[in-house]
Amino acid sequence: MNGTPATSESVGLGPYFTVPNLISLARLACIPWFLYLLFGADDRVGAAWLLAALGATDWIDGWIARRFDQVSEIGKILDPTADRLMFLVAVTAMIIDGSVAVWFAVLVLIREAAFAVAALVLGALGARRIDVTWWGKTATFGLMFAFPLFLIGHTDVAGADVWLALGWIIGIPSLVLSYYTFGEYFPLAKTALAEGRAARQDRQTR
Repeated sequence: MNGTPATSESVGLGPYFTVPNLISLARLACIPWFLYLLFGADDRVGAAWLLAALGATDWIDGWIARRFDQVSEIGKILDPTADRLMFLVAVTAMIIDGSVAVWFAVLVLIREAAFAVAALVLGALGARRIDVTWWGKTATFGLMFAFPLFLIGHTDVAGADVWLALGWIIGIPSLVLSYYTFGEYFPLAKTALAEGRAARQDRQTR
């Protein structure tokens, strides 16, 4: 053992099939399972635990990527894509299920939709990709745990009111922070657009 961090190549996974990327793919694959638990099995508690586990793995795959030098360009796209799809599906499903306040869920969806549209527009304009900020990840992480708490709070388990209260205690600050970070991305977007256009012009002049 020479103390060198394990990389995707050293464990034979290749540059794309890194452990963090496989975790992100597994999270995406679990979305249908969440829908089955919530609607097919009528198991809000099971759906809540699964959603909480998926939220936790969002932190785990990022830690693994940094700790073992497995950060990849595809991972930087795949991880936030998994976050967006999980939010879209889970929040919409919970609105239908009636286990979350509609106003809260709609505000979360508006923010996620705005991010998605902005990313598409910036990409079409030639901007380089913008990395997710630490505060942005913190807001997402908080929301990912607020929604499972809302689910458990709408069951007949012991202490359901406490779980629901915890959901609001975590959810409100996370929602406010998520909108604050949206404004934080404006100067980053301006820089990314300028750098992306400069890089494209540089390639054209070579």
